[in-house]
Amino acid sequence: MIGTALVVRPDNAGDVLLAGPAVRAVAAGAREVVMLAGPNGRAAAGLLPGVDRVLEWRAPWIDPDRMPVTSEHAARLVEQVRAVGPDLAVIFTSFHQSALPTALLLRLAGVPRIAAISEDYPGSLLDVRHVVDESVDVPEPERMLGLARAAGFVLPPGDDGRLAVRGPLPDVEHLTGPPGYVVVHPGTTAQARAWPAERWAEAVGALLAAGERVVVTGSPGERALTAIVSGPAADLGGATTFAELAAVLAGASAVVAANTGPAHLAAAVGTPVVSLFAPVVPAARWAPYGVPSVLLGDQDAPCRGSRARICPVPGHPCLSAVSGAQVVDAVRGLTAAREPLGEAVEVVEAVKEGVS
Repeated sequence: MIGTALVVRPDNAGDVLLAGPAVRAVAAGAREVVMLAGPNGRAAAGLLPGVDRVLEWRAPWIDPDRMPVTSEHAARLVEQVRAVGPDLAVIFTSFHQSALPTALLLRLAGVPRIAAISEDYPGSLLDVRHVVDESVDVPEPERMLGLARAAGFVLPPGDDGRLAVRGPLPDVEHLTGPPGYVVVHPGTTAQARAWPAERWAEAVGALLAAGERVVVTGSPGERALTAIVSGPAADLGGATTFAELAAVLAGASAVVAANTGPAHLAAAVGTPVVSLFAPVVPAARWAPYGVPSVLLGDQDAPCRGSRARICPVPGHPCLSAVSGAQVVDAVRGLTAAREPLGEAVEVVEAVKEGVS
């Protein structure tokens, strides 16, 4: 058992949630876990079981919005980490990211032991260099658990390694009505992963016509989109905190979303997901993890594996052919299997309580 462990995942909310099982493994072997997150992932970090404190810092080599690299900005991270005084740091990254810039700053902050995945030679920046065969697509939570094991941390007995959030979640029935609705989340953080707004509206209309109650969710910056998409459905665009969004998703019979953070948040609360998945990143790595899911979209489209943020193919063919009727069929397929899933979710909730 070590004293304080610093776990690092300075990406978006979905990335932070996917790191959750590995963070719990670290927490099982440390007296305190401090998580370093970016501004887009801080709220998710605060919901992870096992995290005691959250530091926020925007990493210029991670954040998609360009920002200058300055000595003053770097010094702010060094000062924050020195104040924590961790005994060890574990840097979690995606397969296309380098941990070495972060490791350099953590060394300057005096962190005595650092673990990360690194294909590149790290010199003295890493004490535990975990090498992964990136030609094999492994789900991101399992990839990060592999790093945790290499650093000496394993999940505690009874933890099944699924995504999870800390409870209790807020009561949101005044926003949604009773549980059993379908959540539609049309927003994305990258245009290349977006389904056209008119198709989202078509899907909402088709779900309503099929007799489903529909709740449309979105961030404050997505209010215009949710207003277009929702029609007569409940529009919660910009109306929830991150914890309230988790509660909304937990009450749903199914969630319809693109490859974006709320899809992973739905998985973390045990709700099945219909994923409008653009193959710019591999579904084998980034599909909703640990819950029943249906992937819609052409996974062999020309954009496959491009990691593009702006669609590189005219007409957005990977998602443009998906219809509202397909969404209804996918939701119906998942909700038909929801009854036996309910028992499994109760078990998962019991595990969550044990690790939170």
